[in-house]
Amino acid sequence: MQETTQVTTPPFPVVLYGHTLKYEIECILKIFIPATKFSFFYEDAPLLCNAEQGACLQLKQGKQDTWFFCMLRYQGKNRRCCARLPKCAPETDKHTCEYQFSRMLFTLLQDITGLDVPWGLLTGIRPVRKAFSTMEESGESLEAVMERLRTVYLVSSEKLDLLRRTAEIQLPLLRQTPKQSIGFYISIPFCPTRCSYCSFVSHSIAQAKHLMPDYIRLLCRELEIWGELMQKLHVTVDTVYFGGGTPTSISAQEMEQLLQTVVRVFDLSQVREFCVEAGRPDTITLEKLEVLKRYGVDRISVNPQTMEDAVLQRIGRQHTSAQIAEAFQLARKIGFSNINMDLIAGLPGDTPEGFHRTLQKVLALDPDSITVHTLTLKRAATLFSDSRSQIANPVREMVQDSIRLLPEYGYQPYYMYRQKNTIDNQENVGYAKAGKESYYNMLIMDESQSIFGAGCAASTKIVEPCGRITRIHNYKFPYEYIRQFDQLMEKKQQVWEIYQRME
Repeated sequence: MQETTQVTTPPFPVVLYGHTLKYEIECILKIFIPATKFSFFYEDAPLLCNAEQGACLQLKQGKQDTWFFCMLRYQGKNRRCCARLPKCAPETDKHTCEYQFSRMLFTLLQDITGLDVPWGLLTGIRPVRKAFSTMEESGESLEAVMERLRTVYLVSSEKLDLLRRTAEIQLPLLRQTPKQSIGFYISIPFCPTRCSYCSFVSHSIAQAKHLMPDYIRLLCRELEIWGELMQKLHVTVDTVYFGGGTPTSISAQEMEQLLQTVVRVFDLSQVREFCVEAGRPDTITLEKLEVLKRYGVDRISVNPQTMEDAVLQRIGRQHTSAQIAEAFQLARKIGFSNINMDLIAGLPGDTPEGFHRTLQKVLALDPDSITVHTLTLKRAATLFSDSRSQIANPVREMVQDSIRLLPEYGYQPYYMYRQKNTIDNQENVGYAKAGKESYYNMLIMDESQSIFGAGCAASTKIVEPCGRITRIHNYKFPYEYIRQFDQLMEKKQQVWEIYQRME
């Protein structure tokens, strides 16, 4: 029997001279050279003498000026450029140096590949927050900031229009955020099965069933501890969000146990939004929906990701598009008047025609909001091992279809975020009918409100008036959460100390 040899692509070498500004440089490289491993070398590395491909970015200090050199070898082509700036250094002018190298590398890569990159040099995950912070720092109008993003960061007109429309809806809503308020996140890290694209810390119900009683019991205890602490801190609960995983993968009795604890230990009189990700239709039952409704949940998600049955099977979903429609209609019958539906553009096996059919089927159901995600290749996802097969994914056409079609049906973009390793460098956008925007989604992306987290893999994010953000993470896995619960609860002392310092 003849053995087969697996061919692996060698890492793309990147040499950095006179600096260690790796992060933004790697972000730019990933845009043009996806599904590739990069190896970084520093002062003592050879200058790519015999490499077939690679990049070298050198910073050289003169007496009065700083020189930037960029050399790129890729796809059988060699390109180089240089720039001279007034005296600056990575230690004191990091942003200036990062920007200069990023723009030079971006220009060379665009010249070699001919690729159109709609977000330009903007690599951050919060483009709307970027616009708002620039407005705050400079005192400029939104239009002036949009022009700066076009000329300085090379963002396309299409993305600027999407960004502008999102910001115009989001800004007045963010200004309504009550002072001394927090969002509260509750993690249910269990799913019926694991989807191929998923990178969340989630566990199948079949595998984790034996952990469920202890997990629910201790989660209720953590909620009690949080309730006692929040009374001492004099904060009000603005939003409550059950996420995961799939929160409705637990039983109706377990969900009722959690919700009973929430309404008992929290003051919900000021809550503007109480959301539970009902998620997958194979977890949604009449009994569970009635429990959610009884305890005041006013927003749920019924998340198809796609309405193409063949694609559902390929990603590991064990339900049909017909079941999605049935679950949605059941939720409407129970009386839920704020239902979100999540879609993913670029799923394996999907096509622009199939994604358009998905949009049409979801629009026929008439949800209150629709969130369009772009497929992202995360290392923890099963799909990541076959990431090179996704390079030619026609995701841009799908995203453009949603940008065009959803406003025609009354859905406007209200929040946006981006992720690393997203196919074709696209974005995730929440669209909603007027008055149906999710406060929690906007605030977690704007990072202007503290979020307290309970449960496995949840994190607490404390935003101080000065802008400093502190993150306190819970253990990732249920067995860690259960075994080390007492040690984990000791971290709540950090929250108390930070609020005491703020006062």
